[in-house]
Amino acid sequence: MAKQPPHRDPAQDAPHVGPPAHAAAGLPAIGHTLRMAADQMSPGRVLATLRKVNQPGGFDCPGCAWPEPDKPHLAEFCENGAKAVAEEATERRITPEFFAAHPVAELAERSGYWLGQQGRLTTPMLLDEDATHYAPIGWDEAFALIAAELTALGSPDEAAFYTSGRTSNEAAFAYQLFARRLGTNNLPDCSNMCHESSGSALTETLGVGKGSVSLKDLYQADLIIVAGQNPGTNHPRMLSALERAKRAGAKIVSVNPLPEAGLERFKNPQTPRGLAGGGTKLTDLFLQIRLGGDLALFRALNHLLLTTPDAVDEAFVAEHCAGYREFAAEAADLDRPATLAATGLPWEQIEELHRLVLSSRKIIVCWAMGLTQHKHSVPTIREVVNFLLLRGNVGRPGAGVCPVRGHSNVQGDRTMGIFERPSTAFLDALGKEFAFEPPRAHGHDTVDTIRAMRDGRVKVFFAMGGNFVSASPDTDATEAAMRRCRLTVHVSTKLNRSHVITGARALILPTLGRTDRDVSTLGPQFVSVEDSMGMVHSSRGGLRPPAPDLLSEVAIVSRLARAALGPQDPTPWEDFARDYDLIRDRIARVVPGFDDFNAKVRRPGGFALPHAPRDSRTFPTATGKANFTVNPLTAPDVPPGRLLLQTLRSHDQYNTTVYGLDDRYRGITGGRRVVLVNPADAAELGLADGQFVDLVSEWKDCVERRAARFRVVHYPVARGGAAAYYPETNVLVPLDSTADISNTPTSKAVVVRLEPTA
Repeated sequence: MAKQPPHRDPAQDAPHVGPPAHAAAGLPAIGHTLRMAADQMSPGRVLATLRKVNQPGGFDCPGCAWPEPDKPHLAEFCENGAKAVAEEATERRITPEFFAAHPVAELAERSGYWLGQQGRLTTPMLLDEDATHYAPIGWDEAFALIAAELTALGSPDEAAFYTSGRTSNEAAFAYQLFARRLGTNNLPDCSNMCHESSGSALTETLGVGKGSVSLKDLYQADLIIVAGQNPGTNHPRMLSALERAKRAGAKIVSVNPLPEAGLERFKNPQTPRGLAGGGTKLTDLFLQIRLGGDLALFRALNHLLLTTPDAVDEAFVAEHCAGYREFAAEAADLDRPATLAATGLPWEQIEELHRLVLSSRKIIVCWAMGLTQHKHSVPTIREVVNFLLLRGNVGRPGAGVCPVRGHSNVQGDRTMGIFERPSTAFLDALGKEFAFEPPRAHGHDTVDTIRAMRDGRVKVFFAMGGNFVSASPDTDATEAAMRRCRLTVHVSTKLNRSHVITGARALILPTLGRTDRDVSTLGPQFVSVEDSMGMVHSSRGGLRPPAPDLLSEVAIVSRLARAALGPQDPTPWEDFARDYDLIRDRIARVVPGFDDFNAKVRRPGGFALPHAPRDSRTFPTATGKANFTVNPLTAPDVPPGRLLLQTLRSHDQYNTTVYGLDDRYRGITGGRRVVLVNPADAAELGLADGQFVDLVSEWKDCVERRAARFRVVHYPVARGGAAAYYPETNVLVPLDSTADISNTPTSKAVVVRLEPTA
């Protein structure tokens, strides 16, 4: 049997610090995986579950969105994927007796780690107005309560419907249909906080807000630039792809403020070389860039390409691109001192990267939130596109843009219409299919939803998965906004902080997870997901659900829609809940690329969605071509005596879910409240290694935002910067500090001062 969850809260303990690692995975990863799985499941359940992860006929990992190869390995999962599966497939259960024993005020004092360790939710629970404890409620009563609150609103826009990445395509499509049948486009999602900057930049420049490469392209590349990304922790299976690319002859450049063990050396636990040998050295050139310096780096590269004879693919630019003349005129001059100050790099390293670019015909740039969560994130990614366009590296095998999405199916949810600013074409197709006029006014994204709740303009908040309170910026402001709602509802598999920061009334609706069998009155059902590279495939859980009357996300949406919209609504919600094929038939007629969906999704490996720039070098932009853009150099303003903080994950973490209290690769164990500071910066600030400090962010609104008692760790981060784990440091990110255009919180660019803890 699995071990019982901890009674005390070990997340409150002070962390221990040792030397950072210089290689990822290997035997330690196997041992750690087995220990974490054994804590949650019996040995037989571990074997039955892990052998079906990311396999044909099995279920898609509930962790990251990295794609599966054509021929998956027998163990096609990584250490962190196994942790995600163990957390969901756990044998621990939260029953009504748990809530009877723990008042909400007590649960609110617990860490997110402790809450998550208690197990799977089993029963719908209601926190009534002025109640101190959650109490059980029947499904029909819960749906009637939500429906009554929704129909009592003055406008449908007084409700917001949030979505996390784990939601399946079928559930997401039904969910957005329900919201729009209700009459609102208030569909914020986790993309708003992560890769919205990527979508904004890529839609403007290439016409498609997604990556243009496949796994096959990675294997064929001559040069792969990994910027603002830590695959070893956030997308560990990517290391296998990088290893394969490296052995095929690719060069790899890492651009990051911190050295990361996974990009230094990879010990593949599925190969003898990785288990017994030294593994594979991945990075050929490490550029330890200052926080926010990526725009300056790519501008410098583009300047060098423009001034190097025969470096530009003139034929590609002439045939396929617009805006080149304006871009080239602006990029002709380079402010070298400003570039060096912004990047923190010696000019010789930039020239070394330039030489690698000149010797490479096929180039891929991969990035994640290290590029997307700055004020100038959209211009940075546009400059990355400029760099690729100059040498024709879009629409060429082995080349292209590769924004590495985080949560599994976060990209699929957007494809299904989870978006507060839907296109006219999507709304037209949806309205035609379901014979109604969808709302056209733009809705609220995540940041605007928090503002609207704060101001009393959103009164009902409904979350399909996720942990909104912990994932959002400006924790105090988010929690205060949530408490102003009349009703908050969370569809969840496990307990998290969002369940204990509530409106006047609150509901927890437990749901099936990816690992669970989904059987309707018609028989077994399956769902589908889209990975980070636009591949759509099926997912079928195999475990007995934690409780006999647990509902799937599709069933929850369908039953709620019928309750809220009434019997007169012509949408066949009851049929959707019984037969997911019927939802897929509707998706096929609404969403481009999903024609013959039911047949294609049943093929082993699924199918690739169309991508015009990749498939045919056509660009559905306003100009009909790929757009060069002008992106002036900007840098964050950091006063003397302050540091620029980036929030990041530990290794025992995925998004806001904390699996354990260790960050093995960075040498941090037994705790999470640490701040990583360059020793030279620490000396200038008079901060000793091991000293405890409060982190206080500084923003133009002069509001004090404080995260108390963090241990200073002298660590080789780039000068002028610091790093600490979220969600503990989300309290420091001002709600109104967002990226231009995308409105993404600037979680990688928080100006902080470090005050000794009293």
